[in-house]
Amino acid sequence: MLEPLRQGLPPLDPSAVSSAASCALAARYEAVREARQFTRRTLDQWDIGDRFDDVCLVVSELVTNALRHALPANTPRVPEQSPPVRLHLMRWTERLVCAVRDPSHDSPVARDSEDFSAESGRGLFLVDSFADGWGWHPLAGTLSGKVVWALFRLQGEPAQNNA
Repeated sequence: MLEPLRQGLPPLDPSAVSSAASCALAARYEAVREARQFTRRTLDQWDIGDRFDDVCLVVSELVTNALRHALPANTPRVPEQSPPVRLHLMRWTERLVCAVRDPSHDSPVARDSEDFSAESGRGLFLVDSFADGWGWHPLAGTLSGKVVWALFRLQGEPAQNNA
């Protein structure tokens, strides 16, 4: 799941993950609020609550996109046995990754909108603006769908020099 995170970034060793947490989210829009609450509790436990505003905005956008665009139109918007969307938070010493898994194989598409007063269509623009990097990749093996992730550098990590 982490291979695309390594592209263009210093190495991330999956065995060096210092903390990880995830939660299943039902196919209902209240799940966005649940994802924010889960993120708040998790970041507070990890003592990185100072990043909550940026991370929460990105989590909200990723979960909203999964619910709005990645679920088939006939997916019931009520609690169910097997929630189709899952939020993963993974922390390294100096990095945090938020990943949202959904059942769609369609790639996320950033809209090129110049209407900044629009109420929708700016989700990936906001993710790109507030995260230090983002991307997506299809799942393999027994898992179907894709993961859309966002990376945040935490205090103490020097900025990457692209020279």
